[in-house]
Amino acid sequence: MLLLWRSRCLGRALGRSLRALRQGNCTLARCSLSGVAGSQGLAYMNSRKLVVNSSSVFTVRYFRTTAVHRDDVVTVNTPAFAESVTEGDVRWEKAVGDTVAEDEVVCEIETDKTSVQVPAPAAGVIEALLVPDGGKVEGGTPLFKLRKTGAAPAKAKPAAAPPPPAAPEPVAAAAPPPAAAPIPTTMPPVPPVSTQPIDSKPVSAVKPAAAPAAAPPGEAVPSKGARSEHRVKMNRMRQRIAQRLKEAQNTCAMLTTFNEIDMSNIREMRAVHKDPFLKKHNLKLGFMSAFVKAAAFALQDQPVVNAVIDDTTKEIVYRDYVDISVAVATPRGLVVPVVRNVENMNFADIERAIYELGEKARKNELAIEDMDGGTFTISNGGVFGSLFGTPIINPPQSAILGMHAIFDRPVAVGGKIEVRPMMYVALTYDHRLIDGREAVTFLRKIKAAVEDPRVLLLDL
Repeated sequence: MLLLWRSRCLGRALGRSLRALRQGNCTLARCSLSGVAGSQGLAYMNSRKLVVNSSSVFTVRYFRTTAVHRDDVVTVNTPAFAESVTEGDVRWEKAVGDTVAEDEVVCEIETDKTSVQVPAPAAGVIEALLVPDGGKVEGGTPLFKLRKTGAAPAKAKPAAAPPPPAAPEPVAAAAPPPAAAPIPTTMPPVPPVSTQPIDSKPVSAVKPAAAPAAAPPGEAVPSKGARSEHRVKMNRMRQRIAQRLKEAQNTCAMLTTFNEIDMSNIREMRAVHKDPFLKKHNLKLGFMSAFVKAAAFALQDQPVVNAVIDDTTKEIVYRDYVDISVAVATPRGLVVPVVRNVENMNFADIERAIYELGEKARKNELAIEDMDGGTFTISNGGVFGSLFGTPIINPPQSAILGMHAIFDRPVAVGGKIEVRPMMYVALTYDHRLIDGREAVTFLRKIKAAVEDPRVLLLDL
């Protein structure tokens, strides 16, 4: 009997707990018992001690918690920026009242170096925008309020097609057919033929004349050929690019030296090994990896090109590592992600790093850390068909290599005129630090390594 009584008491307690847990958004009740005696019952009162049969004292405690409501309103703050970035401009992708799914981009924050996307933490509806479009924000600034709905917004179902119109009822009595016309017995007269030439046009050339759109009342209609202009605010990235390039012109004593590279051997090597390279590494073999590796080889041979002047302390900082910035053009502006420790990479490692950074740049997913640093820059204007150009130094670096398009040109080879695929290359350097001898030697080192990649293997 004692065991049966205890089981019944515990059964009642579990039943009440389960009934409380079944309530979705209502209050959850959890009961905790501090003591159970042999033959005494349980009385569920308001958190107090009960004396049953004057032999035992029971303490009934209730822990009440509120379930997370689906319509909670949360405030989303600006994510933390990198140390070199203090503020950014907000550009809204959504408006008040728009429904968003979890991780859907609500706004972008344009900084000096990149754009930071701010996603929705959960599915819901935009309650309020706390910062105007184009407003400046810092890390931790409240951006918008989101009312959670607990699920992604359902797509609107297409409207059902209207039912077909009902068939008309048959007429009770059909109208009698008209009387047949008399059959003609003579040919109709032939019209006279015009002696003027006929101006024929194809049917596709005959188009209906469009009626001119009526201008709104009180608005002047622009005349044909009128010249107009409009203004667009520069984004922060474009402003920063303009500022840095002008600083480079004002600070560095820039000088450019040129050379040309015969691309015959590297093109033949690529044609022979591109398929096995793709099969093994799942990457396309391009020319950029050869130039990046050749630049790292030349930077180790001429370490002054890899150095930089510290204008604050008036010292020359020599770097024992090679981090090469690769310029990538994006719709928002020019970005220069960094391939780090190139001196320890082979062609496959370089191609993989460039591919990953390029994909992140095109998807606007570059982080500040991807573009910080860099000891040397390579800019490839040849992808746009550039024949010749003088690149501008990317401060605080001391030199930049400009690649250009490959064109077949007649050149003298062994006393004979031959047509070879040639590329012009340009090295712009800071003449305050780098003399002409080091600059020309550096560029010739790149020329030798690209024209004959065996130079890299033999360390010549």
